[in-house]
Amino acid sequence: MSNPGDADATPIASERQLAEYLAVGCKPEAAFRLGTEHEKFGFYTDDLAVPAYEREPGRQGGIRAMLEGLADPGWTPIADSGNVIGLKGPTGAAISLEPAGQLELSGAPVEDLHQTRAEFEAHFAAVRRVAGPLGIGFALAGFHPLARREDMRWMPKSRYAIMRAYMPKVGTRGLDMMTRTCTVQINLDYASEADMVDKLRVSLCLQPLATALFANSPFVEGRPTGYLSNRARAWTDTDADRSGIPEVFFEDGFGFERYVRWMADAVPMYFVYRNARYIDASGRSFRSFMEGRLGIPEAGVATLGDFADHLTTVFTDVRLKRFLEMRGADAGTLEMMLAQCALWVGLLYDGAALAAAKALVARYGWRDLVALRGLVPRTGIDTAWRGGTLRELAREVVAIARDGLATRGRRNAAGEDERIYLAPLEAIAAGAPSQAERWLERYHGPWHGDASAMLREAAI
Repeated sequence: MSNPGDADATPIASERQLAEYLAVGCKPEAAFRLGTEHEKFGFYTDDLAVPAYEREPGRQGGIRAMLEGLADPGWTPIADSGNVIGLKGPTGAAISLEPAGQLELSGAPVEDLHQTRAEFEAHFAAVRRVAGPLGIGFALAGFHPLARREDMRWMPKSRYAIMRAYMPKVGTRGLDMMTRTCTVQINLDYASEADMVDKLRVSLCLQPLATALFANSPFVEGRPTGYLSNRARAWTDTDADRSGIPEVFFEDGFGFERYVRWMADAVPMYFVYRNARYIDASGRSFRSFMEGRLGIPEAGVATLGDFADHLTTVFTDVRLKRFLEMRGADAGTLEMMLAQCALWVGLLYDGAALAAAKALVARYGWRDLVALRGLVPRTGIDTAWRGGTLRELAREVVAIARDGLATRGRRNAAGEDERIYLAPLEAIAAGAPSQAERWLERYHGPWHGDASAMLREAAI
């Protein structure tokens, strides 16, 4: 979820204007970049409780102190009603808070995965430097393995108060999604409207496979649930109007204008941001705002900045903004988060690889994919698929990504190209357990049924 940001006050005059806003994201292949976002759970290292925003009695500090400690020279605090809720970095990176204090790094646009790795490692070092003296740790997992919903500590971000009230009206797991989940995503560019459509459709079709490969959340409230990704399970009943794999994305003629129409008519609003304040507009259509029928006088005229905000309230498995966001994976180990990045860069940033992936997913229908999306949270990479399991599909897809990365030929100082980051996926495709399955092995083995060990072992 973004921080308060786009303040473009240009009034909206037409759908075409909004389509052109998205088309600004088109760029030549030589200018393609990749940006990675990931979230992590905070915990007090003495008793594993969820940290509060402010320092509590008997504690060294809380989430506010984390943000203040991370504000190195060049990083600018972002405030909401006087509370620091994020930081903007000098190179386009940002640090922000998810609803229950999950700490998110939105990385700077970089040229290759070697730079992504360096960014991760530098951020982890900074977090450890600040968190240690505060008695706080941060763990990488898709769903909080221990805490109950009522244990989570809400952060002082005004937009979250609006979402918190709205979520129970449209699903049973929205509050879990907000407070008890963490993800990793990579943001990638497109060259044209046609290129956007190809990349969007290919990556949407393969998000269920990504969910299976990166499943990393088998526990809820200290116990196995029978699901390998409880994060993905939460998304199956959060808000159907703005999540999942919408059929409209696969309709003939889909492009920027059709997406804008869907956003205006089918995705309800959450808020309008005016005078440094979020105004509750939940459930209203953006179309009514564009046409002056919102019914909230203080909101005034709909602007491009409002549309930019509205784009951040869509939670489809792949989200379209001025780039594409891959949203199907649980947060996990550094190696697995780099593998997630490598998978999508390999598939989408080489023309031959994209064509091969497009031909592969052309075999599948939209209804098949929606059904698969509902199955993989439980059975992961062993989900039945086309007479076998998803492991067979994983082998094909990872091989395509490997070819794409080889063609890119981006090498590190040791002369290794980006294919090195696919190694964890190649192992899973060949039969190795997923992250979630490894945690279950430890739960039934050396942990002796104590899932609290996961927080410490998953800590950065």
